[in-house]
Amino acid sequence: METAGRGSDGAPRGPVLHIVVVGFHHKKGCQVEFSYPPLILGDGHDSHTLPEEWKYLPFLALPDGAHNYQEDTVFFHLPPRNGNGATVYGISCYRQIEAKALKVRQADVTRETVQKSVCVLSKLPLYGLLQAKLQLITHAYFEEKDFSQISILKELYEHMNSSLGGTSLEGSQVYLGLSPRDLVLHFRHKVLILFKLILLEKKVLFYISPVNKLVGALMTVLSLFPGMIEHGLSDCSQYRPRKSMSEDAGLQESNPPADDFVSGSASDISNSNLGTVKKIMAGSHGGDAAIKTEVPPFQVEDNHSKGQELNDTSQYLKPPSRPSPESSESDWETLDPSVLEDPNLKEREQMGPDQTDLLPKNSVPSDSPPITVQPQANTGQVVLTPGLISGLEEDQYGMPLAIFTKGYLCLPYMALQQHHLLSDVTVRGFVAGATNILFRQQKHLSDAIVEVEEAVIQIHDPELRKLLNPTTADLRFADYLVRHVTENRDDVFLDGTGWEGGDEWIRAQFAVYIHALLAATLQLDNEKILSDYGTTFVTAWKNTHNYRVWNSNKHPALAEINPNHPFQGQYSVSDMKLRFSHSVQNSERGKKIGNVMVTTSRNVVQTGKAVEQG
Repeated sequence: METAGRGSDGAPRGPVLHIVVVGFHHKKGCQVEFSYPPLILGDGHDSHTLPEEWKYLPFLALPDGAHNYQEDTVFFHLPPRNGNGATVYGISCYRQIEAKALKVRQADVTRETVQKSVCVLSKLPLYGLLQAKLQLITHAYFEEKDFSQISILKELYEHMNSSLGGTSLEGSQVYLGLSPRDLVLHFRHKVLILFKLILLEKKVLFYISPVNKLVGALMTVLSLFPGMIEHGLSDCSQYRPRKSMSEDAGLQESNPPADDFVSGSASDISNSNLGTVKKIMAGSHGGDAAIKTEVPPFQVEDNHSKGQELNDTSQYLKPPSRPSPESSESDWETLDPSVLEDPNLKEREQMGPDQTDLLPKNSVPSDSPPITVQPQANTGQVVLTPGLISGLEEDQYGMPLAIFTKGYLCLPYMALQQHHLLSDVTVRGFVAGATNILFRQQKHLSDAIVEVEEAVIQIHDPELRKLLNPTTADLRFADYLVRHVTENRDDVFLDGTGWEGGDEWIRAQFAVYIHALLAATLQLDNEKILSDYGTTFVTAWKNTHNYRVWNSNKHPALAEINPNHPFQGQYSVSDMKLRFSHSVQNSERGKKIGNVMVTTSRNVVQTGKAVEQG
């Protein structure tokens, strides 16, 4: 007899793989307490056993420092259960309740509060949509005040798979809860710097608490890349496991030279540091549990007898088969460069230094107004074809770019137990989120740290800072976004739902930007055009994996795209003001000058009032 929502082979018919409950045990730490269907085929629903590839699931679903918040939401990514599968998308809703409020108090409840997370593991990146459904069920589950009542969780699994079975990855529901409007209001002109950082495939770490703010900001930035959320993350959590099971996932207190951490891993740790880590990891959920820090890495097994396999993923994402991560060398290292290089690449890259920041700037004036995107009459579905090299579903422009492939990871939330991934030599880069301060302190393991709360982007390398310094045309583009968002922020009809200044409008502007940038790189005599995007930036970008993969294919649709920067034009007084404003906001000296000006202005006003009263 077939179970509802499941086929005769036991595989789920819909996108949801499992519903999981994770709790915090006062002696054992975070552990899986319930899973439906069982995570490992043949186990009971209450089994604590985890697949080797998903051994960090409890620490991702029940986040570090969760005891500081009554509730929270986590987005996280798990590796596939087999070598050729796709990313598994996790959405977790955490809550805590006073133990005395429980109707049925189990024997292992010895503390004043009970902390649990209800988690959905899905084959589709429907973060906000699944979160909305999951929050309601988590609330109802806690309202029962009896955690043995699991029927509601089984019903959730059946309901989600029946209601989402035919869900398409095109459309606004993919972006539910991700607001570029709020991102622009918060980061303002720096949004474009974040965008370019990821284009360069740098090691970018986002930092803030609680987790819902963290994953919201990180995933919203990714939503600015056309097609990235829908089709660009299927390979974002695959990495080669460590060969030695005895290797330690410890942290380094000292900052080694760059050459050291590029070729090695953070496996050495002093006894004193290990004790510190044990204390932090054990106490992160408000407990004194003895949680091991010697966490072995994922062991990716091609074992079809363990758990539910992603056999019908092709029904949704259709990723072409890709080599197993267990191969001796990763493809991005061994791929023949001639396959990816434009014959004229060297000739086009012989350019001088970036002159875009010098005053005045000579640029070709535009005879037409800035290129902006207006609502399209044709709302038909975009035609997608499998990329021959990227392995991703691509549109006619080659979107999404193959950024999160071949060892470049996207981890919206990282548990402390995963820290070793930041220095893993098989990981060529990452966009990751963390709430633990130990991640932020290890600055040598990242190229940039994004302090979400303060909207600050710390870029450690001066050369990288210079490379990402926005051109005049880039500043105009960013200012155009900021003005349209801020001017309409009090209008209820345009609060993220209207077109101009709304969420979809902002995504459309970034689509115009990246399409024009790509078109510009294909022009033969393009030095003047590329200078508006930043000559040194473009040169660096052309050496990235994602650009080389994109450039290996032909994209005839780009012939219709205007390669000029959407905001090219002659330098003006308003550009000088923009440049000054950006400098003040993004340098320590500029901030000090700004503070002095504010203080001086305040003192002048107060002195004037005193003179008048006198």
